[in-house]
Parts: sequence; C-alpha cells; structure tokens
Amino acid sequence: MPLDRAAAWALVCEWTQSESLRKHMLAVETAMVAYARSFGADEEQWAITGLLHDFDYERFPNDAHSATEEHPAHGVRHLRSLGVSDEICAAIMGHAEYTRTPRETPLAKTLFAVDELCGLVTAATYVRPSKSILDLEASSVKKKMKDKGFARGVSREDIARGAEELGVDLDAHIAFVVAALKGNAAALGLAGGA
Repeated sequence: MPLDRAAAWALVCEWTQSESLRKHMLAVETAMVAYARSFGADEEQWAITGLLHDFDYERFPNDAHSATEEHPAHGVRHLRSLGVSDEICAAIMGHAEYTRTPRETPLAKTLFAVDELCGLVTAATYVRPSKSILDLEASSVKKKMKDKGFARGVSREDIARGAEELGVDLDAHIAFVVAALKGNAAALGLAGGA
C-alpha cells in the first residue's frame, strides 16, 4: 500500500484545517477499524479509507453534488495519482450517493454505513450535559435519529440504507459504532470533562 496510516493523516492535515472535520474523519476511521477487526479484514486499509474519505471536502465542498467534480472525485483523482488502490478509491467514491458509484465490497459498504452515523453519534454526544460519549446509550442515538429537527444535515436515509447494505440490524449497528467511538473518546474529543 503506497500510503500508510501516518501518510494518510499527514494528507488529512495538509488539506483540512477544520478541527471538527478532522475529528469526523478520525471517528469514521475508528468505526472502520472496529468493523475491520470484527470482519477479520485489513485494519490499516480500512483505517486509511475512513481517514481519507472526506480529506478533500474543505477545499472542494461540492454543493452542486457533481459526480465528477469536487468532493469526492477531486480527492480520489489525487489519491489515484499517489497510487492508492482501486478498492479504497471506489469505497471513497461510493460514500457519496450522488456519484452513483456502486458499493460492491465490504470496505465500501462499511464506509457508507458508518459515515453519517458517526456524525449523528457525535452530535448526540455534544448535546449531553456531560458532553461525553462515555455515558451515551445507543437508545439515545436512535431517539435523536427519529427527531428530524436534530442534526438536520445528517441523512437518516443513508444511515438506514447503510445498515441494510451491510446486512446488520440498525440497532446493533448503532450500538456497535457507539461502542467503537467510546473506545477512542479522548482522541475524538468526545470524553467530556472526564
């Protein structure tokens, strides 16, 4: 693999100044590694995919939802120029529905399944009195998911479709991702005052 985890993180830091967007990519990486471990997959490959999925978003936000310009297409072209594998590039393209890139591998399906959910879990953590994921229950996330006024930018449809494509029960998927993020709470800025 031409990019290892350290090189992927350096690329994220070079292209992304927003601390919250960096933390989102770290959260998605955390969930990806947890799923890779449970599936017996290559943890570094899955970590890199999670880490890099939005690295170009700040520079090329793609408000028009172009399948070929801006995020994620621009970033994927850059990754290909660095020799990043087709599997990783296809997964990154596939996490954005508007690219119409089929999600054919477990890697691609998992990235799509955890991306929006990590955003929802993070938002649910921030509104807790403790500001800590350590006392967050999956049932609270499910309740927030039903509240259309909460974290409006998070696609509930993508979360549900992601779990379905991954072949996991939605409640179990939410619990799995919450547990994964709890395990990395401090690095993700989700430990609250603890």
